Amino acid sequence: MPDANEGTVTVEKRGHVLMIGLDRTNKMNAFDKKMYRDLSAAYGELQDDDDVRCGVLFGQGDHFTGGLDLPEWTAEFASERFAQIPEGGYDPLGLQGPRITKPMVIAVQGWCLTIGIELLLACDIRVAAKDTRFAQIEIKRGIYPVGGATVRLPAEIGWGNAMRYLLTGDTFTGEEAYRLGLVQEITEPGQQLDRAVEIAELIATQAPLGVYASLRSSRFAQEAGMQAAFNVLLRDLQPLLESEDVKEGVQSFVERRQAVFKGK
Repeated sequence: MPDANEGTVTVEKRGHVLMIGLDRTNKMNAFDKKMYRDLSAAYGELQDDDDVRCGVLFGQGDHFTGGLDLPEWTAEFASERFAQIPEGGYDPLGLQGPRITKPMVIAVQGWCLTIGIELLLACDIRVAAKDTRFAQIEIKRGIYPVGGATVRLPAEIGWGNAMRYLLTGDTFTGEEAYRLGLVQEITEPGQQLDRAVEIAELIATQAPLGVYASLRSSRFAQEAGMQAAFNVLLRDLQPLLESEDVKEGVQSFVERRQAVFKGK
């Protein structure tokens, strides 16, 4: 029988959206290594299924995650790696190997600690319940964040705002996360997942090749700089111009109707 204390990940396909849920509710969805491996495998499923166009990451139960189940991770960190990614999987933090090319929407509630914030930062659109409580508390345990927060948080919310929380470990609210730009929307408690799914389903109705190209271009600008991204905008548009979706987009415009895209 499976160990009830071990984490798992639920996966449900809903139209063109893949729902990915953290499920270790008896431990506040704290990450053991199994749950991280399962999450990596779910990201691989999102990437490999051509019928899926967007993912939604959420936490089952009252909390998104209580963070890392730290005793499980000491040896892993000593080996100078965050976690072993299973074959066919993708690192949900986007630190090891290639990143998924499809957009991720995330919904958080309750406690969202340490790796929870880092997963948030690795996603593309973020929704939080008003009662969410965030904290990056690694410094209270004698270490520092190694899942991307020290790099991504200053870029997202500004240097001083990031240091305010990285260097104190203080808790902040959903409203504060929204004010800082860490999350794009806040909802009443219990509505965050429905709103995240609405956004994901709206993304999934757009032209998939255009969505993926937009995401790729924006990431390239972050990594290589604005001018490098400007230089390849028209070059990278050329394959899209030959697609069936562009023809459908033009035809729907002429016919004044909603386009139906196939990702081809």
